[in-house]
Amino acid sequence: MKVSLVQLNYTIGDFEGNSGKIIRGIEKAKKQGADLVLFSELSVTGYYPHDLLEKKEFIRRAEETVAQIAQHCNGIAALVGAPRVNENERGKKLFNSAFFLADGKIQSIHNKTLLPTYDIFDEYRHFEPNREFSIVEYKGERIAITICEDLWDELPTANEFGKDKLYSVSPLEELSKLDPNFVVNLSASPFSYNQESWRKDVLVSKAKKYHLPILYCNQVGAQTELIFDGGSVLIDREGEIVKELKYFEEDSLLVDTNHLGEKQLQAETGYIEKIHDALVLGIRDYFGKMGFKQATLGLSGGIDSAVVAVLAVRALGAENVRVLLMPSKYSSVHSVEDARVLAENLGTRYDIVHIQKAVDAFETEMAPLFEGCAPDVTEENIQARVRGIFVMAISNKFGHILLNTTNKSESAVGYGTLYGDMNGGLAVLGDVYKMDVYKLSRLINKDREIIPENTIIKPPSAELRPDQKDTDSLPEYEDLDQMLFNYIELNKSPREIAALGFDEEIVRRVIRMVNMNEYKRFQAAPILRVSSKAFGFGRRMPLVARY
Repeated sequence: MKVSLVQLNYTIGDFEGNSGKIIRGIEKAKKQGADLVLFSELSVTGYYPHDLLEKKEFIRRAEETVAQIAQHCNGIAALVGAPRVNENERGKKLFNSAFFLADGKIQSIHNKTLLPTYDIFDEYRHFEPNREFSIVEYKGERIAITICEDLWDELPTANEFGKDKLYSVSPLEELSKLDPNFVVNLSASPFSYNQESWRKDVLVSKAKKYHLPILYCNQVGAQTELIFDGGSVLIDREGEIVKELKYFEEDSLLVDTNHLGEKQLQAETGYIEKIHDALVLGIRDYFGKMGFKQATLGLSGGIDSAVVAVLAVRALGAENVRVLLMPSKYSSVHSVEDARVLAENLGTRYDIVHIQKAVDAFETEMAPLFEGCAPDVTEENIQARVRGIFVMAISNKFGHILLNTTNKSESAVGYGTLYGDMNGGLAVLGDVYKMDVYKLSRLINKDREIIPENTIIKPPSAELRPDQKDTDSLPEYEDLDQMLFNYIELNKSPREIAALGFDEEIVRRVIRMVNMNEYKRFQAAPILRVSSKAFGFGRRMPLVARY
């Protein structure tokens, strides 16, 4: 059978836009001589619609859209993903379904069995799990239809407390009893740099175990925090990856399940390259799908704002990025010059706003209230909040979206000022540890110097007091990042982390900082997720706790 895998970038709730893309994919596949065309999980609505699924009008529009798409399926069949109403009086109101369309109508509906409720996923909130298994017979082939998590009943684990077997049933085990010729999987599997190999491992192991080819169709594009990387694949019955679609781009490929042909794989790239591409896509889609064009940010001469500026220009174009340089009396001449050079290298507009008069005015007015008190972090935060006022003013006046530049290491330990440098509509580096920010800068400069070398090599500093360094209050970032990764991603205890070669007292101090600053992260901008455990939806911790 000739099957077309079509990985597309959908927008949540854009029924006209999504269906238009799907119909164009069907027509293209038809011209290529395809018998069947595959689209991804919840392709009609976009993944994940969250509580839009509780609106009757939303479900009605989804049903009508599926029916409209079906009318284009003459001489070709298609599988599209959409919610389906559960007619049973018991259970949740909806199923997460794959609709098999042929001869101008819906021929059969196949519901998702395994509903993930971990990390960023909360599908059982809205969907009822499938309990009945069937296959599709079409043009002499017997097709087993699965949806994303249905192949993930067994998982490798990031930490020893996790479970290898997440579910009590294996959909493919049940479907294999019905003697299919091959398996299709409609997926919405988000990108995660430290779990990306797991996805292929799961698909390969399933193909080997059941001796069945697997056609896996993932989506691409960003939906606020979630970034989908595509990478759809065809795996033969021996578990060999034969065909692979592009990453972070829309793509399609026609395959013949009976004559797989030569391997057609994508070039291998390192995880930093993947993070770079994911963040550029995340910025571009956040702006494009929100209907915004222009971004602003504060450019300090430091590494984080430099990397964000480059990513923003690559996502939106230099003409759509405006940066502010906001020196105070503590800013080094080098920092201002580095920021200026970077802006000129990027070809983006920059303005210099000296904040010292505004800071002095605040301190003068506050002096009677602070009488007898020594200067401390309060005065430092005033500087950060003054900068926040300036960049937010640009955002308000010109309709620019402010990009937040805080990295994951800083966010984890609360090294940021609420309503100051934590302002923003989108946190670009909020899931990127500091040492990986440096690696991103080296990647950016691999062909020519875009970010000034001094920005990369100088000791990191907030420059809010004389000769300030991040290491005045934090461990070296090489050590801090390892402690944080083991605590946040791997859920290790202080004692286990200390056993890796760190001072236990320092480890406990770092962990206290992480726990104490949950309230800050709760108020932070949405974060582009590139790891297996980002702050936000995927990590839900109490704001008030004694642990």
